[in-house]
Amino acid sequence: MEKNGDLIVRTEHLTKCFGKLVAVDDLNLEVHKGEIFGFLGPNGSGKSTTMGMMLGLIAPTSGTVELFGLNTQSHLPKILKRIGAVTENPGFYPYLSGKDNLDYIARITGGISSSRIEKVLELVALSGREKDKFSNYSLGMKQRLAIACALLNDPEFLILDEPTNGLDPAGMKEIRGLIISLGHEGKTIFLNSHLLHEVEQVCSRVAIIKQGKMITQGLTKDLMKKGDLLQLKVNEPEKAMAILKNIDWITSIVREDDKLLIDVNAEKYAEISSALARESIFVTEMRAKDNTLEEYFLEMTEEKTNA
Repeated sequence: MEKNGDLIVRTEHLTKCFGKLVAVDDLNLEVHKGEIFGFLGPNGSGKSTTMGMMLGLIAPTSGTVELFGLNTQSHLPKILKRIGAVTENPGFYPYLSGKDNLDYIARITGGISSSRIEKVLELVALSGREKDKFSNYSLGMKQRLAIACALLNDPEFLILDEPTNGLDPAGMKEIRGLIISLGHEGKTIFLNSHLLHEVEQVCSRVAIIKQGKMITQGLTKDLMKKGDLLQLKVNEPEKAMAILKNIDWITSIVREDDKLLIDVNAEKYAEISSALARESIFVTEMRAKDNTLEEYFLEMTEEKTNA
């Protein structure tokens, strides 16, 4: 019996060991209906193992995975009818056209109409190129065909594993736009990616794991907040720095190009503006500075990334 219809994914104390290696360690994860969820972590952090358990490809050592309120170990066939997945290296027949590849998969799957195939080709912007051989597709087109394939059964939940990996900027932009449009259609999307700039632009919530353990999960915009750091632009930055350094309640001040970054409580912003105005220094911009997701990720994992 299904429970809590708002939750698409729930893992409770999910653990997977390969011998003495603990790949996933007591992972509690929640993905809500209708959100684009980013799943982040350094290489070897357990992301692929977690996705394997979600898809029923890997059996947990302990703990549970539920999709749509159903346990994956006891209701996997029913669950798989409601999800679509794109792996990092999707396989198609190179000598067949994009449409013929989808026709073949649709016949194997069963219950998929020719009109549905035409619709998914249109969704991923391959209409007009559907008769071209797969071997002649660009990498971006191949990724879009993989997403089309995952959408054939009109899934409620879509799992995307590194969908922009290896693409040029134009291809990345196309896939990013496609993910956003699918989200607007009400699809719940689980996005595994190391490209943090991409995740920052499309995901409403993210989880970060390291060495199989959950580091944090929450709203992307909340994770990017940077405490009480004030970003200030003024007409005379050097003179402004000299004045502000003499104020004892300012913790620190750093200049970055034409900006001043000031560690100060938000309730003091007006006093800073007044202090500068008294010395005929004019503030042209004043706002709280946010982290990028990459900065937050590096801070949490203490790892370098290729993003």
